[in-house]
Amino acid sequence: MAKQGKRYTEVVKLVDRLTNYPLPAAVDLVKKTAKAKFDETVEIHFRLGIDPRQSDQQVRSTVMLPNGTGKTVRVLVFAEGDDAKLALEAGADIIATDEIIERIQKEGWTDFDAALAVPSMMKVVGKLGRILGPRGLMPAPKAGTVVNPDQLEKTIREIKGGRVEFRNDKTGNLHMPIGKASFTEQQLVENAQAAIEAVNTQRPPAVKGKYVQRITLAATMGPGVRVDMSTPAE
Repeated sequence: MAKQGKRYTEVVKLVDRLTNYPLPAAVDLVKKTAKAKFDETVEIHFRLGIDPRQSDQQVRSTVMLPNGTGKTVRVLVFAEGDDAKLALEAGADIIATDEIIERIQKEGWTDFDAALAVPSMMKVVGKLGRILGPRGLMPAPKAGTVVNPDQLEKTIREIKGGRVEFRNDKTGNLHMPIGKASFTEQQLVENAQAAIEAVNTQRPPAVKGKYVQRITLAATMGPGVRVDMSTPAE
C-alpha cells in the first residue's frame, strides 16, 4: 500500500486540480498518470446541472465510441426459439434460458457486460429489474437494448464494437469508459469528443441554467483531470 501511495503522490504532482485543460492536454496528462501495472481504463465524468429526483430530468442514452472501449464485452440476450438462434448467430455470448433466468433471480448472477431483450421477453425481464437495474444491465427501449429480432445482429455488433450506454446517477453525475490508457492520445480524444457530443444532445428540456457543469477525465488509479469545455479539440 505504501508503494502505491507513493506512486499516486508522484503522479498527482503532474496535475493542477484547479486548472481546466484543453482536451488533448487533459488526455496527455491522464496517460502520464496511468502508472499501474495493468492497462487502466480511462473514464469521462460529467457533473450535470440536473435535478436527478425529477423524472423529466433524467439523462440516458448510448454513444458509439469510434475507437471502441478496449474491453471484451459479454452480451446476454433474452430471447427464445428462432430469436435465440438468431442472437447466437449474431454473436451473443449467452442466451437467457430458464436456467440462466433462475440463476439471476435466485443467485443475483450477472456475469455479463450488457443485456438485450426482444419485446416478447420483457414480461420475464421485468421480474429481474431489482437485480439488473442497480447494475445498469436492465434492457430498456430508451437505451436501445430492447430490440426487434431483425435488429439483433446490428445491435450486438455495435455493443461489441464500442457502443456504450450512459445514464446519470442519483447525485446528477454521469460516468462512462472511453478506452484504455494504452490507447493513443488521438483515439482517446476522439472517443471523449463522441461522449461529450452524445451527452450534450441529451439535455432534458426541463433543465434550467447550465447543463454540463464540469467534465473530468481519469484513469482507474489516477487523479481527475478537469477538461476546458470552452476549447474544442482540433
